[in-house]
Amino acid sequence: MAFVPKVISRECAHEPARLSLLYEVSRSFSELIDLDQLISRVVMRTKELLDAESCAILLLDEERQELYFPYRADVAPEVEQRFAAVRFPADRGIAGWVLQNGVAQLIPDASKDGRWYAQVDEQSGMSTQSLLCAPLRTRRGTLGVVELRNRIGGSFSQDDLTFLDALASSIAVAIENARLYQRLKESEAKLRDEVVILQREAVSRNRFAEVVGSSEAMQRVFRLMESAIASPVTVLLTGETGTGKELIARAIHYNGARRDHPFVTVNCGALPETLLESELFGHKRGAFTGAVADRKGFFEVADGGTVFLDEIGETTQAMQVKLLRVLQSGELVPVGETTPRFVDVRIISATNRDLEQAGQQGHFRRDLFYRLSTFPIALPPLRERKDDIPLLATHILAKTASKFGTVVPRLSHATLTALLHYTWPGNVRELENEIGRAVALAGRSETIEPEHLSDKLTATGATHGAPSAHPTTLRRARQLFEADYIAEVLRQNANNASRAARVLGISRVTLQTKIRAYELRKTSKSARRAGHPSGA
Repeated sequence: MAFVPKVISRECAHEPARLSLLYEVSRSFSELIDLDQLISRVVMRTKELLDAESCAILLLDEERQELYFPYRADVAPEVEQRFAAVRFPADRGIAGWVLQNGVAQLIPDASKDGRWYAQVDEQSGMSTQSLLCAPLRTRRGTLGVVELRNRIGGSFSQDDLTFLDALASSIAVAIENARLYQRLKESEAKLRDEVVILQREAVSRNRFAEVVGSSEAMQRVFRLMESAIASPVTVLLTGETGTGKELIARAIHYNGARRDHPFVTVNCGALPETLLESELFGHKRGAFTGAVADRKGFFEVADGGTVFLDEIGETTQAMQVKLLRVLQSGELVPVGETTPRFVDVRIISATNRDLEQAGQQGHFRRDLFYRLSTFPIALPPLRERKDDIPLLATHILAKTASKFGTVVPRLSHATLTALLHYTWPGNVRELENEIGRAVALAGRSETIEPEHLSDKLTATGATHGAPSAHPTTLRRARQLFEADYIAEVLRQNANNASRAARVLGISRVTLQTKIRAYELRKTSKSARRAGHPSGA
């Protein structure tokens, strides 16, 4: 503010108004008012006070080393719009010279100045005669310049330059403070987002063990998962609703190279297109009603990690174009901005629709489908992997009982038979709901009976007959025997897996796999006494 005394000593009709403007900008240092509103008002008032055709602030884009016009007040709105698109190298023109040298300049005739860069006039459609240009100096360097063009009915004076230089110093400090404050807010928002994601995903890091199944259909899925984990390939998970697509996506992420970075889930079918675009790509403050601050989208939050796009088939054609750009180049543009940003994310998507058929019918972009389906994994419905129902049911039973804080009950043979006979249109999710309901109804009972199941299961006739009816296949009976036998061997060897494996004649790794599959570590004492480990 060293230039203020010179301005104060000047005697002119506009001196009180100029001092008022300097005070207003200086006051903004301690008042965290809206910077865009402040600068826009300053630019307009400076133009009026100095009787100029236009006033603009040019800021330096450090990454591209270009000057651009974010704030401008000109003779007409259409001129302002043209200047909004103007960019030029930061070392060109009088503005570039002032930026590089940090010295304010009064140019009576721009066309006769050797530093003049005529292409700015060519791009804006205007004609520049005289110029005032002052640097926006800060302790961290020069941010840009403030520039006045063409004095109306006269010429710019040295007093005008002195005032503009003083004003530029105040504007520069205001911009620098606002930028530092914005960076602080962004850091705070990023940390908050990361904490939310970490809290949400903390319980999910070991969920690969929860992908339960020993059927041939699931063994195929496991083999494909192993390949996907070892590769950065884009994965498309297909299958009916409730087959566990998100569970598979989490397992691929948390067992892969990106495990230490965020895993972000987005349900594309649950949000309207305008909101989905903002959630995915972020937005600039003021981009729409309610956008009170800049906000990063899920892609930027997940930078370095994985974005899981559930129900990808529900997106619109316009959104599919934007998603294709991210897949091809990692490029995105937040709502309300024009400058692209770049992210490094792995995309795993999921759908219960036939996207190839949708592409043939023109409902889904075929180029996006080919990008998404580089590595497809089809999840079988539960009715096609009924051999897994005993394992799934006991696994869900133990997890549900733990959640409810109750002793792990067993499934009676009649109950298990009912589960095996039902077609499960809602797949694993429906089985989870059914088990949860049964545990709640059973209360403190040690056994889940058919009476604890919903009518849709008991109405199939699967539970008719003796309560001790056995499963219908040799494979299922063998699974029940194997679970009982392993549990007994573990008990006899004090749960020492190495000794039990030697007694059983299998490797320790194979035994650990079976222990996880049958949930033997979580088996209740009452269930083991009943000779029915984990209720299997």
